[in-house]
Amino acid sequence: MRLLNWIFALAVCLLAVNAHAAPKPNVLFIAVDDLNDWIGCIGGHPQALTPNMDRLAKRGVLFTNAHCAAPACNPSRAAVFSGLMPARTGVWSNQSTRIEKAMPKAVLLTHAFRNAGYQTLGTGKMLHGTVKNLFEEYYGLNQRWSPFPKNAVRYTKAELPSKGTDNPSHVLRDSRGREVVLPINRMPSDRKPNQADGESFDWGGFDVPDSDFGDTQITTWAIDRLRRGLGNEKPFFLGVGYYRPHIPLFAPQKYFERFKLTPGKLPPIRKDDLKDIGPVGRKWAIEAVTAGSHATVLKHKQWRAAVEAYLACTTYVDHEIGRLLAALDQSGAANNTWIVLWSDHGWHLGEKEHWGKWTGWERSTRVPLMIVPPKRLAKQFAPGGSRSAQPVGLIDLFPTLAEACDLRPPKNLDGQSLLPLLRDPAKATGRVLTTTFDKGNVSHRTTRWRYLRYANGEEELYDLQNDPNEWTNLADDPRLAKVKSRLAKRLAPTGE
Repeated sequence: MRLLNWIFALAVCLLAVNAHAAPKPNVLFIAVDDLNDWIGCIGGHPQALTPNMDRLAKRGVLFTNAHCAAPACNPSRAAVFSGLMPARTGVWSNQSTRIEKAMPKAVLLTHAFRNAGYQTLGTGKMLHGTVKNLFEEYYGLNQRWSPFPKNAVRYTKAELPSKGTDNPSHVLRDSRGREVVLPINRMPSDRKPNQADGESFDWGGFDVPDSDFGDTQITTWAIDRLRRGLGNEKPFFLGVGYYRPHIPLFAPQKYFERFKLTPGKLPPIRKDDLKDIGPVGRKWAIEAVTAGSHATVLKHKQWRAAVEAYLACTTYVDHEIGRLLAALDQSGAANNTWIVLWSDHGWHLGEKEHWGKWTGWERSTRVPLMIVPPKRLAKQFAPGGSRSAQPVGLIDLFPTLAEACDLRPPKNLDGQSLLPLLRDPAKATGRVLTTTFDKGNVSHRTTRWRYLRYANGEEELYDLQNDPNEWTNLADDPRLAKVKSRLAKRLAPTGE
């Protein structure tokens, strides 16, 4: 009888403890499109001005060797939200079908949160395009072409013949009624010279209210939800997807002003950089697939202007992130929210004679990634401002958040939880991180090495410790045959 009484008392105590258990943590999931390492805390460019992202990094762990699953919007974001690599989903590129069509029965990241009782809200660019039922509440709008309406950027029938010339001209008006001629950089379209769509490989500032820009509007929407008491009744997952610094590199004029006194510095390059790689690798570098060509930029003397615009757009988005974080800190949810900031892939600005993404090199695969634990749990993890140089991937976000928030994720996710590195950022993992750029093309990253193999068998090997710009291809160096062989063995039959 005494044993039964003891068991009953213990059960009552356990129920009481469970009734007063800490609430499930919220998640603020911040995505920034096409953002490479040109932010202050990573040091990718000496003129990067991103005080809010820098402060956020000081609150958690900054992963300095983080990479995307695929360096294009559609496959990268599909991997983040499904937790599966392109070889598993078939979403290889921007031309592939989208994840919701490729795997209609897949439990995506936000679905797992909803199944766990979370309120899911989203705004801006999260997946590649608007996906029905990704969030319970979603606010979408034109971000790409802001500060102009989406349909305003199409060339008229009379204007279209100019699009492929050295004097393209599409006339429209800003919100204050002033005439604007696009493209601002006056460069011909390398990708779609005969299509009436606006040319996005353009850059410049606009003297209009910040509220004309989509990234400001999504921030305001998210702030409004936080101020209404988001998280008071149910834990929440709030996704906020910023579009800049995706092209066109348009931002409020005030973010360009600093370059009048100090011109933007061009990224370091090597004139013969493509000399030691194969013809397929050179083709990937030179072709204007996701942006424009380096030859056109040079011909029109627009390189510095593009660098300044990229930095201006990054500072503009940083300002909006600062507004969002301030609202979170002022809300009732501040003490119990995980904050994750990530970019879907990097972006070339002339390095290796390339513009845009969609290569297997560091500039294209590497992304900012920072994770900040809830304030109430901070002592369980590494001190704020810690850094981890271990190879990690965006593919790890689903399992990380599933463990952090006690979800039931789908089985056999391709990534791994980063909580161990959040506790001990210096812990060596020996991991080889994989990025694919279309089927059959693979890029592997370790703490020191990058190995690329193209579908035709061409290989590249770079020592990032001694050659951070990947200027010297060591694939044919016999002294490194074992290194290359070890990385090549990571390839699966699918090219993964």
